[in-house]
Amino acid sequence: MSAYPVTYEADYVEKRNRLSVFFRLVLVIPHAIVAYLVIIGVFFTGIAAWFVVVATARYPQGLYDFNAKATRWLARYYAYAYLEVDKFPPLGFDDSVAYPVNMRFAGPLPQYSRLKAFFRFLLIIPAVIILYALSIVLFFCTLAAWFVAVITGKMPRGLHDALDFCLAYTFKACAYCLLLTETYPPFTNESATLEPVDRPEALSATSGAFAPPASAPVRDRSGLEG
Repeated sequence: MSAYPVTYEADYVEKRNRLSVFFRLVLVIPHAIVAYLVIIGVFFTGIAAWFVVVATARYPQGLYDFNAKATRWLARYYAYAYLEVDKFPPLGFDDSVAYPVNMRFAGPLPQYSRLKAFFRFLLIIPAVIILYALSIVLFFCTLAAWFVAVITGKMPRGLHDALDFCLAYTFKACAYCLLLTETYPPFTNESATLEPVDRPEALSATSGAFAPPASAPVRDRSGLEG
């Protein structure tokens, strides 16, 4: 099986802080404000990437890095907001900060299909329909997780896996929409690791667009396709 060029990794931690979970809607407010600004920024950089890729069949490394970092940060924010993790997410885009949720990107391809890029907003429609259904599942799973975590101080593995599945697909679909990958987001539970792209300069640790070596330890992805 070939690897998917975007991974969503989330550590499972059973023990939860009841107080943090109870006041999560309040605690998330500062990040919600930042997320609003990040989403606005990504909207425009996503449009810029679309024009550049359609015109040149290339994705500039700097633009790719920004969109990848913003997507990773938003994934961490949503994971915290939807109770997948307890640790407060960092405000910056720096990937060197240890955090229980991470996304990795294989980097820009040497050449993109202009046709696929041009029709991306049509091609993404089936994924948007899936995302709508998953948003309903995510809401009820988060509600159930809130009650269970507040009462027991624990997150059941089954609820964590459900949250993980919904969020993983959501942000892989976002990566596809932003042209960070040409591969349609999979709807599977199989595991995979990143494969490096042909361009060595795309494997930058500072951008987060890199493939871990085969010997590197793999986070617990709760069975998700990487």
